[in-house]
Amino acid sequence: MGQNLQSGDRLRPVDLARGHGLSTQAVRNYEEAGILPAAGRTPHGYRTYTSLHAGALRAFLALVPGHGHRTATSIMRAVNQGAVDGAFRLIDESHAQLLADRQTLQAVENALRDLEPATAPKPGAGPGPAAVSGPGGTFIGPLADQLGIRPATLRKWERAGLMRPHRDPQTGYRVYDEADVRDARLTHQLRRGGYLLEQIAPLIAQVRTAGGLEPLGAALHDWHGRLSARGRAMLTGAAELEAYLRERG
Repeated sequence: MGQNLQSGDRLRPVDLARGHGLSTQAVRNYEEAGILPAAGRTPHGYRTYTSLHAGALRAFLALVPGHGHRTATSIMRAVNQGAVDGAFRLIDESHAQLLADRQTLQAVENALRDLEPATAPKPGAGPGPAAVSGPGGTFIGPLADQLGIRPATLRKWERAGLMRPHRDPQTGYRVYDEADVRDARLTHQLRRGGYLLEQIAPLIAQVRTAGGLEPLGAALHDWHGRLSARGRAMLTGAAELEAYLRERG
């Protein structure tokens, strides 16, 4: 009896675990988290699962790559609690976020098309008052307002080496020229796309030193790939979730 509890439609925790490369403790944890329906029990108190639990596990593991662990957990909890509309709302929110991320990527690409390579400042040419009133010259407050961020964020980016504003000789205030504004815009867009400051810094540095924006091409290509992978993973998750919903009846 101990060697084969998998009689008929009855599955042991180890049967579910082995099929997906999981530990039996992970299966128990998923049940306790509400990802799987409550298990049955043998007269001796051992957990028993069915094909319904196997379908729930398949659906959850398929949802994770597209929606993330937390959202996938919430989706399965909602389904198992009978709140299917709530699960659909969570799925809709993930799709809306994916669309927003695609729009952000498009905004980055549009920004790149509109940007010119940075021009090196002439030796000894300070920014002066003309840099403030001329094209591309701005103080930290207006630039922060333009990007919808706090001035402290711009100062943090400056410390990370993402931009190098000059100082107004009369006031001592930071002055951002056209190249600084470009770098701030790129940083802002890439941060929205999920890039860390330490990932952005080399890209900005390459843009400055290489005399062009080509170094961002590989990052944008990778970004496209990740969004496409998420979209496809959402389709796979939807198919497994639909199969689980059908099995639940």
